[in-house]
Amino acid sequence: MSGGRLLLGATPLGQPCDASPRLIAALAAADVVAAEDTRRLRRLANALDVQIAGRVVSLFDHVEAARVPALMAEIAAGATVLVVSDAGMPVISDPGYRLVVACIDAGVPVTCLPGPSAVITALAVSGLPSEKFCFEGFAPRKQSARRAWLASLADERRTCVFFESPRRLAACLHDAVEQLGGARRAAVCRELTKVHEEVVRGPLTELAKWAAGGVLGEITVVLAGATPQTDLSALVTQVNALMRQGISVKDACSQVAAAHPGLRSRRELYDAVVRPRT
Repeated sequence: MSGGRLLLGATPLGQPCDASPRLIAALAAADVVAAEDTRRLRRLANALDVQIAGRVVSLFDHVEAARVPALMAEIAAGATVLVVSDAGMPVISDPGYRLVVACIDAGVPVTCLPGPSAVITALAVSGLPSEKFCFEGFAPRKQSARRAWLASLADERRTCVFFESPRRLAACLHDAVEQLGGARRAAVCRELTKVHEEVVRGPLTELAKWAAGGVLGEITVVLAGATPQTDLSALVTQVNALMRQGISVKDACSQVAAAHPGLRSRRELYDAVVRPRT
């Protein structure tokens, strides 16, 4: 294997000035630029005032598998191949994974030119916990699959980030209310970094009402993790202990419920305490 290599270049989400100097240099120097959309690549190059000297080829979902052997041959001959998606980081719900795996299997150097990512940008502005999170790609298109997928997130305690089509956003949020409850918090990020950027935050019920009127643009959704459910029997024991100290059942339930946000409702605890006494 000669000195060929693969570069993964993160491209701006909307503002060309977000392009890194390393990306600009790579666009000018790469022997081959494999782009998800060659027209968008050329518009970006024009905006950055950079001349692409190498050969430009398309690399979108339906042709990626067929393109890999030829691109691997170019790398084997010593070429530097740069992969870019329409916006953000290649491979992350965008083409490039098959080529990366082929390069790793062949011992070819793979380097990333870091930069914009819709996943990280949305997470940062969502106002939701970011210490632990998961990325789910695009939400399923069909309603039955989407509902099953949402149901699988019911007990997911990490913040979840996913992409959705603006045409399906209202239906997705409606299904989320049914599967996860309307109180679950989320943020819908629209047109991140662009002129019409908008971040709408709130409970799923409110977001579903907002989206019902129609939404345009690129959409990234950030969903709060599930609040861990508390063992009801353990809380009843705590209430009974307070009652033995002379605190009324109502006040004892209030104190314990306030200390355990995972409790579904204060009424549920009260009923569990008084039920054995009736």
